[in-house]
Amino acid sequence: MRVYHGSYTEVRHIDLSKSKPQKDFGKGFYVTKFRHHAETWAKIIGEKNNTEGFVTEFDSAVETDFAKNICQIKHFEKYDEEWLDFVVMNRRKRGGASAHDYDVIEGPVADDKVQFTLRAYLREEISKEKFLKMLSRHEETHQICFCTLNSLQLLDYVGNPANINYEISQIVDPVAERLMLENKIDESQATELFYNSQTFTHLADETTKLYEKPWQEIYEMLKEELNRKENQ
Repeated sequence: MRVYHGSYTEVRHIDLSKSKPQKDFGKGFYVTKFRHHAETWAKIIGEKNNTEGFVTEFDSAVETDFAKNICQIKHFEKYDEEWLDFVVMNRRKRGGASAHDYDVIEGPVADDKVQFTLRAYLREEISKEKFLKMLSRHEETHQICFCTLNSLQLLDYVGNPANINYEISQIVDPVAERLMLENKIDESQATELFYNSQTFTHLADETTKLYEKPWQEIYEMLKEELNRKENQ
């Protein structure tokens, strides 16, 4: 899953020691699957730091079996009482130790609209029932907090989204490998075959956005092209 982190600068190397405590899911590195949410935050924090802000893209493996084997993961499907109690626990936590033992937490965000009412709830000015009723009408939000060094194995930096060279490089290798296996040719032959194809020309054209598609889809396009040439 592609996820996004908004900040005042690009984040190539994650340093958890710079993470701030008392956030929704505790201290950690936060990303979201909604790019426009990351863009909004990048603009806000960018203005505070006299920059335009930057959205860094990552590939997240949180939903894979590998993640489940190496990490303790908590998913909150929606705003509910369990989510609220967990957020309150983290917001009230004092000291350096974490309030929980999870490596990764995924769920809704206590954004600006929610935080105003959350502060009132923490001051016991409104009831939990009233707060939860308000949350039931809130728009969908999303965040993932990577809390431990172990959890960072599930994030892969994908480079500057304005530069498609990295994206293309992640497609070339598996496509060439499949060509080698199915056509019984060596690596140099497979790579040359792909680079000389019309499919690769389209892939390298940023306007087509083909670099955003899975490599398997690109490979099927290449196969169709090669079959057409063979039958001509």
